[in-house]
Amino acid sequence: MTTSADASIMGRLRSWARSIKRDVHALYLSARDPRVPWYAKAVALAVAAYALSPIDLIPDFVPVIGYLDDLILVPLGILLAVRLIPADVLAEHRATATDARLAPSRGAAFVIIAIWIGLALVAIGAGLRYLETT
Repeated sequence: MTTSADASIMGRLRSWARSIKRDVHALYLSARDPRVPWYAKAVALAVAAYALSPIDLIPDFVPVIGYLDDLILVPLGILLAVRLIPADVLAEHRATATDARLAPSRGAAFVIIAIWIGLALVAIGAGLRYLETT
């Protein structure tokens, strides 16, 4: 049975999730805006690419930690990017992002896959070196 408190919490969570989606799209738009400094563009693009990537750096099937990256890293990245982007530019892109929809980023997925492959190769190399010394 759902109480009004449960419904209120769910409503706030849905609102928060919508604002995260809107901000990710606004960051993507800001990263392509010539009025935004290069360092803010880099942060905004990295956050948007990670948030839109269908593959996480820490997979969601890893207990607890898998969801922590989505719940902590993405909002912290958004907060950092929002502080670096001029307020008037961000407000303009937030208004645009409210009505638009952004597809998942395949490029970001390839970057995350490359990171995982690189980490796997490093782990295999370290394991082989360990086995050679024993």
